[in-house]
Order: sequence, then structure tokens, then C-alpha cells
Amino acid sequence: MAAGDLTVLQFSTQSTANLTAKVHPLVIFNICDCYVRRPDQAERVIGTLLGSVLPDGTVDIRNSYAVPHTESAEQVALDIEYHHNMLVSHQKVNPKEVIVGWYSTGLGVTGGSALIHDFYSREVPNPVHLTVDTGFRNGEGTIRAYVSVNLSLGDRQLAAQFQEIPLDLRMVEAERVGFDILKTMAADKLPTDLEGMEVTMQRLLALIDDIYKYVDDVVEGRVAADNSIGRFISDTVAALPKLTPPAFDKLVNDSLQDQLLLLYLSSITRTQLGLAEKLNTAAQIL
Repeated sequence: MAAGDLTVLQFSTQSTANLTAKVHPLVIFNICDCYVRRPDQAERVIGTLLGSVLPDGTVDIRNSYAVPHTESAEQVALDIEYHHNMLVSHQKVNPKEVIVGWYSTGLGVTGGSALIHDFYSREVPNPVHLTVDTGFRNGEGTIRAYVSVNLSLGDRQLAAQFQEIPLDLRMVEAERVGFDILKTMAADKLPTDLEGMEVTMQRLLALIDDIYKYVDDVVEGRVAADNSIGRFISDTVAALPKLTPPAFDKLVNDSLQDQLLLLYLSSITRTQLGLAEKLNTAAQIL
């Protein structure tokens, strides 16, 4: 066969080359909650992702809701009317949030994922498929994002393939504490504010130790300097307030006393409510 007669199979990657996604922790918590509340016969949960596309092209995923469905080896049936009703309800509260994709629980994509993705492709161009491992195997939650890439034969489209894209999951410390508890799959109780503060301080000290080690290695020539890391450390140090040690100790102690006062007041409130309930019960018996 002559070289000019060869037919080339190619992937259409122009629209996905620089595509990235950012997901907020609320979405992950919501997906896990829907998975716990799923029907007994359902093996996984699927739903719609809401958010927006940032000016740099990043897909910002900020909210979600589950969509009832039935699934078999041959077909997938979605409750489209429920999906549209939920979308209208969400947009009444926040009209800036639009459909950006869909999610499913489990590891990776399955056979039925292509059918569901085809439906969401008619709802929004180039939707993002988010997968969340609600099993938290080995104490880690595997969260991945995919987009569909078309496989073409000349001008004819043959099939589509899921391609993983970079995913950014950013959390503040309060969200990080909750996510760490969620990954353990079992907890006797939620941490108090003081326990959460202790965990946060331990993580902060570990990060400071890592920074000290990195700076020492760069100064000693054991590690090559990275300008981006240096600028990040400089910005972080510059953002710290200039406080003397006594002023810093006073600030921490005042905050700690406020926390203890709130705990004391909440304990008094619980005791008073319990006493009032028992007095009410005793009055009804008499």
C-alpha cells in the first residue's frame, strides 16, 4: 500500500489540551452523603455537577445534586424530568451556577458511563465526568476528573474515549479536618474545636519542619533552588502579621478563652434543656 493511501486514526484533543478542573469540598461531602442515602439495590450514585468556567478555562465545580437512575448491563435510564426540576430549583437560588458535568461513585469509568456522558454532552458542551471512590480504600479517597475525546477516522467519528484531566481539590483547615474524618470510615465522635485546633497545629508544625529542611537543603546545595517555591515562601512570610511574642501569646490565649467560654455556655444550655425536659415529663405524670 502506498504511503499516500494510509488512513490515519486520530484523537480530537484541541478542546481538552489545557483543560483543568477544580472541585470544592462541599461537592465531595454531598456526593458521599447521597451515596449513604442511596436505595438498597443501587450499586452507585450518579448526579449533576454545577459550577462555572473560569476565564483561564478551569472548570470550577461548586455544587451538585443526585439524579435517580436505574442501570443494567445493557442500558441506563435517567430520571430526566427530576434532573431538569432540580436544575431549575438550583438556578433560582444561584443563577450563575450552570451544568458543567456529572459525577458517579466508584473507581474509574464503567460501560454505562459513555451513555450517561452522551446525555450530558447534549446538556452542555464538553462536560466533565467526576468519579469519587466512596469506599476510601487504604484510607484515601480517589477523586478523578475525565473528559471525552473523540476518535476520528478521517472526517468520520468512530468512538469516544475518556481522558483524565488535572483536578485541584483545595480545602481550608476546617474542611480538611472533616475530610480526614470522612476518610477513616469510622469515628466515635466528631472532634471538638480544641481537638480540631490541635490537629491543625500539628499539621502546621510538620509543614514548617518541611520548609526548614527544604531551605537548608537549598542553602547547602543538596537541592536545586526552585524560584516558584521561593516566591511562595516569601509571600507566605510577608503575609504574617508582625507581632511580638507577648502580643502573640495574648492573642492565642484570648482566642482560647473565647473557645472555652463557648464550650461552657453550650454545656450549661444542654443541662438546662435536659432539666426542663425532665420537669415537663414529671409534671405530665403527676
